[in-house]
Amino acid sequence: MGLEIGIGWLSLLLFGSLGLLLMLGLPMAFCTGSLATIFLFVFGTPAVLNMMPSRIFPFMTDYQLSAVPLFIFMAAVLEKAGIIEELFDVIYKWLGALKGGLASATVLACTVLAAMVGVVGATEVTMGMIALPAMLKRNYDPKLACGSLLAGGTLGILIPPSVMAIVYAVVAQQSLGELLIGSIFPGLLLSGMYIVYITIRCYINPALGPALPPEERVNLREKLRLLRNALAPVLLILLVLGVIFFGVATPVEAAGIGTFGALVVSAAHRRLNWVNIQEASIATLKATAMVMWIFFGATMFVGFFIVKGGQTFVAESILGTGLPPYGILLLMMVVLFVLGMFLDWVGILLLTVPIFVPILEKLAFGGLLGFEGVKPDDISLWYGVIFIVNMQMAFLSPPFGYSLFYLKSVAPPQISMATIFRSAMPFIALQATANLLCIIFPQIILWLPSIFYARPGG
Repeated sequence: MGLEIGIGWLSLLLFGSLGLLLMLGLPMAFCTGSLATIFLFVFGTPAVLNMMPSRIFPFMTDYQLSAVPLFIFMAAVLEKAGIIEELFDVIYKWLGALKGGLASATVLACTVLAAMVGVVGATEVTMGMIALPAMLKRNYDPKLACGSLLAGGTLGILIPPSVMAIVYAVVAQQSLGELLIGSIFPGLLLSGMYIVYITIRCYINPALGPALPPEERVNLREKLRLLRNALAPVLLILLVLGVIFFGVATPVEAAGIGTFGALVVSAAHRRLNWVNIQEASIATLKATAMVMWIFFGATMFVGFFIVKGGQTFVAESILGTGLPPYGILLLMMVVLFVLGMFLDWVGILLLTVPIFVPILEKLAFGGLLGFEGVKPDDISLWYGVIFIVNMQMAFLSPPFGYSLFYLKSVAPPQISMATIFRSAMPFIALQATANLLCIIFPQIILWLPSIFYARPGG
């Protein structure tokens, strides 16, 4: 028999130990996995120890998760093929004559890339190496240049195909197709808000983002010629998303189509060689292994907490605050934002979603300010997109927002960490505004899935 301890003290001991190990710099996967094993042995029973393989095996055999390495490989192949540089070149030549045009082009290029890449790191680093020097060379305000890159880069986790959406769908037992479709309008809303914000600021103060000098601009004929370079990757995006939306293929099959298409596009650009394929394969292996190890550790950690009554304890604690449903949702958003300052998104998702979603599904979201509410069947989908937007804020929030460090790794020496921190703040505010809009107007998320999947709650 294991030791007996109250759930309150056990929660404090469990999460306190996790916080301590993370502060010591140990990897998330091994912190959660080792703590779960130790606590299962000390506070569990031999029967509870059987939980470890029973929690891990379903993830190892989950068909939907095979989309993760496929989409990551697709992104890596396109990155090695130089598609990202060509896309930025096309967009900035088209928008360069506008004030703030380069920053807007950066956001627009990131939006297109998000539909090809599905992960933040590749977009942030590659665009940082291409777009940031181009903006600084043309006397853009460093904070505006960095902010547009940071915000645009995070769109990769929202706009489909998104690796985060795949993981959320598996953990929350939510339809992946619905989640990918529901993410489109929020992603475009955020992208539009960033571009409008940049444009307004640059027209109020042109020194922040001067237009390209006339000698660097190109005529319409040259613009149309450049547009041909972007045709193949854009057609690939439309193909991958189209087969998902119209039910021709499952998201996993679409990922396979996208991977094959990326190889074809790479070959068309004469960049398909064994060195690039090997580098893309190794990058895919590293990224997928990291996600899966965090999966295994966190699912044991959460499983132990739930078995010991942790889910009931958290639910009673949250519901015991006496807050209305939207107040509870706001409390959860605050918890996610704070966790995002210290943990990566995979850990936050696996630690919170199995506990938060069942609580939310028991609540009635009747609508705010007289607008339409959310039906019970739609809550998991609605919360999934809200969660992902919140995780975008986590990527930008100091002190440990991942995007901040991705950008710093490729930024020129004169761009300090303090400058990058400050540049993120207006865009975090825009993300919070977009999240609020998705909460007040849930049809931003639910309308498209209601059309493609004929949901009764649409």
